[in-house]
Amino acid sequence: MSTVTSPLAGRAVGLSAVPDPVFSEAMIGPGTAVDPVREPCVAVSPVDGVVASVHPHAFVVVDEEGHGVLTHLGIDTVQLNGEGFELLVRKGDQVGRGQPLVRWDPRAVEAAGRSPICPVVALEASAGALADVAESGDLDAGDTLFLWT
Repeated sequence: MSTVTSPLAGRAVGLSAVPDPVFSEAMIGPGTAVDPVREPCVAVSPVDGVVASVHPHAFVVVDEEGHGVLTHLGIDTVQLNGEGFELLVRKGDQVGRGQPLVRWDPRAVEAAGRSPICPVVALEASAGALADVAESGDLDAGDTLFLWT
């Protein structure tokens, strides 16, 4: 079983609250979402593993069990072309849970007319593979979001 922790401080809101059907309908996998605090911050790794993919607005870390966890920083933020995001790691880097991966500002995303809500998704998992999914309540970075069984 893998524990997936929050990459950000904020409030757990659940995938159904994400204003994008790819996430809200769990098309790429189940998970939850974090509505981040509105201040400059760093998104940290939700698991120990290898950075399989990293873009200014999103990253995937694959743990030792082969589970890929996607963190998407805001919705439609790919359209910002990296503006306001600073990558702190590269694809292929070994990272530890809680390690800073991307520096960004949710306020700037909101000011640009995008939602700063951050889906955290268990890629290619079945809905029944997750337990104890956080869908409400305040979170600190590193708090448990869900268990991947």
